Parts: sequence; structure tokens; C-alpha cells
Amino acid sequence: MPSAARAMWIPNADRATVERAKVEDYLLSTEHPSGRHKAAAFLRFGFRPERWEEFAEAARIHANSYEAASVKEIPNGVQYVVEGALPSPDGRNPYVRTVWVVGKDNSAPRLVTAYPRRRRNAQGT
Repeated sequence: MPSAARAMWIPNADRATVERAKVEDYLLSTEHPSGRHKAAAFLRFGFRPERWEEFAEAARIHANSYEAASVKEIPNGVQYVVEGALPSPDGRNPYVRTVWVVGKDNSAPRLVTAYPRRRRNAQGT
């Protein structure tokens, strides 16, 4: 089982998948009940639902740019949490947490969610 104590990269991150509906209908939707707050933040950085591919590509770059902050086994595979700067259309590149799952039946990571985070200082606060 993967351990959060050991730094780990997402396996096969170069094949990471980001579903159009996940981006358009959730992460960038101002009408989604639980996604609208995330959307408000991402829209401020220049992402747009009609250009959902920009967000998808930024998420894939994010997955390939940072080691996982945590890794844990879940019933349908392994979950990887990644934190770092997300390339954004306006160039401000917010600090973001993305969550990926590598399923037991699929080696390609799949984006589960993403949301802006505050950067932690050296003391972890």
C-alpha cells in the first residue's frame, strides 16, 4: 500500500484524464450546488467553461509537476492528492489542490476534484 510518509509521484500521470463534464458541469459551473464556489475562484483566474480544455490541460500539467502530498488506498483504487501552482490563463497561477484516482481496473489517473488552497508557510500553517 502506498504511504503518505514517502514522497510519491502519480503513476502514469502523463496519461491523466480529465472529463469534460467534470470541468464544465462542476468545477467551472456557477450553478452547481457544491461546485459553484470552486467555479467562482477558478473564473477569477481566467478559466471559462466554454474553454474547458484549458482547465483540463492545466490540471494534467499540475499532476505531472508535483509529488503527491498524500496517497491512500480507497475501495476503488488509490487516491493521490497534489498541491501546487496551477497554470492559469491570466498567469497568476493559483495554489491548488487536485485529487486524482488511479482505479484498480485502469492505470490512467482520473481527476476527481480541484480547489484553490492557501499556501502553507515553513511552519505548516
